[in-house]
Amino acid sequence: MALMRTSNPALNDKTWRGLPYVAGERMTMDGTVNKTGMLLVCSLATAFWTWHLFLAERDPAAVFPLMLLGVFGGLVFGLVTSFKREWAPVTAPVYALLEGLVLGGLSSLFEVRYPGIAMEAVCLTFGTLFVMLFLYRSRIIKVTDKLRLGIVAATGAVCLFYFLQMILGFFGMRFMSVYGSGPIGIGFSLIVVGIAALNLVLDFDFIERGVAAGAPKYMEWYGAFGIMVTLIWLYIEMLRLLSKVRSRN
Repeated sequence: MALMRTSNPALNDKTWRGLPYVAGERMTMDGTVNKTGMLLVCSLATAFWTWHLFLAERDPAAVFPLMLLGVFGGLVFGLVTSFKREWAPVTAPVYALLEGLVLGGLSSLFEVRYPGIAMEAVCLTFGTLFVMLFLYRSRIIKVTDKLRLGIVAATGAVCLFYFLQMILGFFGMRFMSVYGSGPIGIGFSLIVVGIAALNLVLDFDFIERGVAAGAPKYMEWYGAFGIMVTLIWLYIEMLRLLSKVRSRN
């Protein structure tokens, strides 16, 4: 496995192949960090909108259409960004805005049932981001081919499980022990949170390699988009984990 790998669908081995070198317009680490911050602001803006809309109405119907728009619109723009990475300066912010609709609505629904859970999930998500960045930068976690393969396999297994659960759900079948608040359910969520966190390390490594390769400037937006994909997944899994823990109290 000579080529770098990441289980993040937005950041994979083929991303850097065939990219033109543009003198003076190369991807930089600072530029990617700045773009990531911009995407976070986009997501937070729409998330606060749906958050306050639901808390004002106290009716899921008030935000459900916006959440549906965010889910399907985010999926479309996420796929477009993945396949047309040169469009990322436009499509990545739109993706972030749409995902914010989902996150705000979802967070408000959890917040009504478990007061304070949204802020706890936000703090844990960003805390995990900074811890993983520290572990990566200090080389405490070294990204090797075996580590990449292991995280790719684990992420694929989680995706397959969720897909099968979605299909079985249409027939009224659910793995209650996994989604419940018992030891199995909490253990499962801890494992998924750990896998999502490790994906951040692969994303950092991928971006660093792109900078070293002299990728075009627009790839800063693409790299930031990849980080956002992982952070959104991590935040949702944090909400699930915290809700299971809270329901035991």
